[in-house]
Amino acid sequence: MTTGGTILVADDDASIRVVLEQALSRAGFDVRTTSNAATLWQWVSEGEGDLVITDVVMPDENGLDLVPRIRKIRPNLRIIVMSAQTTLLTAVKATERGAFEYLPKPFDIKELVSVVHRGIEDTRAARSQTQKADDEEELPLIGRSAAMQNIYRTIARLMQTDLSVIITGESGTGKELVARALHDYGQRRNKPFVAVNMAAIPRDLIESELFGHEKGAFTGATQRNAGRFEQAQGGTLFLDEIGDMPPEAQTRLLRVLQEGEYTTVGGRVPIKTNVRIIAATHRDLKQLIRQGRFREDLFFRLNVAPIRIPPLRERTEDVPELIRHFLALAASAGLAWKTISPAAMERLKRHTWPGNVRELENMVKRLAALCAEEEIGIDVIESELSEAPTAVVDGEGLSQSVERHLKSYFAAHGDALPAPGLYDRILREVERPLLILTLDATRGNQVRAADILGLNRNTLRKKIRELDVPVVRGGGK
Repeated sequence: MTTGGTILVADDDASIRVVLEQALSRAGFDVRTTSNAATLWQWVSEGEGDLVITDVVMPDENGLDLVPRIRKIRPNLRIIVMSAQTTLLTAVKATERGAFEYLPKPFDIKELVSVVHRGIEDTRAARSQTQKADDEEELPLIGRSAAMQNIYRTIARLMQTDLSVIITGESGTGKELVARALHDYGQRRNKPFVAVNMAAIPRDLIESELFGHEKGAFTGATQRNAGRFEQAQGGTLFLDEIGDMPPEAQTRLLRVLQEGEYTTVGGRVPIKTNVRIIAATHRDLKQLIRQGRFREDLFFRLNVAPIRIPPLRERTEDVPELIRHFLALAASAGLAWKTISPAAMERLKRHTWPGNVRELENMVKRLAALCAEEEIGIDVIESELSEAPTAVVDGEGLSQSVERHLKSYFAAHGDALPAPGLYDRILREVERPLLILTLDATRGNQVRAADILGLNRNTLRKKIRELDVPVVRGGGK
């Protein structure tokens, strides 16, 4: 006789029912299975079962619609939702309607059994969720890969909290889209979402930009200016490229997170703040901490709930869906409808995409606008990808060029112990040649250069100005 509890399973796929019944029975549970929502509802309304596992698509009712009805009459009954419709919207809806967990199909049996054990043991009342309107609008995050499923589930768990989040990932992976999803589907969705890019603001203006300033606070301050914290009051403040925040601003931000208040530049009266902080960076913050360029205490304050966005090369199975999405967007913008040949699609899946989703999107838009054929073939794709810069100048790769500059530097200094500040001097001597080489390789295309270097485009433009880098004309901005 089993003692683990009774699990009610509803799925119209007989093979799924058999697999679940066998696995859960071996794990010590009593299992009752059905192929329809009506029987499941009858069992639940009669008080049977200690946990429910339900599919979304069933012949008589959508499983997601059944979840809030079950929650209404039995709020402590945990519900696990399974679905082959593996989109962010499915995960969001499952969580919003009160599901204990969402599992995409195909699922891992061990993981499911583990979730069932957690659900049985978890007797706390679930936090009430605000049910959204039942629309089918597609969200900006696209992909059915396992990596994206993990992100969807993380977003679903975090969106109704006020936890600080750091989103990490390479340039072009969609960090701001994740931040917007956390806001737009969270409890602050009716309040402002304010985004600020740390790399795009001059260092001496960052504190004024974030916290605002009073009239006369500095030369040129002719009137009071509301900072981003004030603009985001009650909502979400998205701090993009947080790794580029200067030390002074880091100190002030830490104080705001600790005390929940700030003062404007030139002001004296503390201002209470109520914002959720979501930060993002393509940099390795732990490495910046070791280099003394980022405060460790600020990192711990921000990094309560980390989210890593995988590069596109780690989820190439999502490439076809992304391409179809971008082609549809191009068509809705007035361009001719295009399709991709199977051979061309396979070639695109094999590409490494150094610029990630942003590079893919730009390429699709360009082909939709310029390709004469209705179907984009393999020849067009091969030509497009062959024009992508490889960052090689005069037969020498960028990494070899940087190594040559470093060796020259140390050869010039001999065995003498360098003066303090070696890191910054090396960086200055290498950074400008590196930017010049990359811009030469991309024929002045700053978007592609930024993707190759792993920099935000605004950061690249700022460095071009600061280091007086000559700009090659004709390659695009």
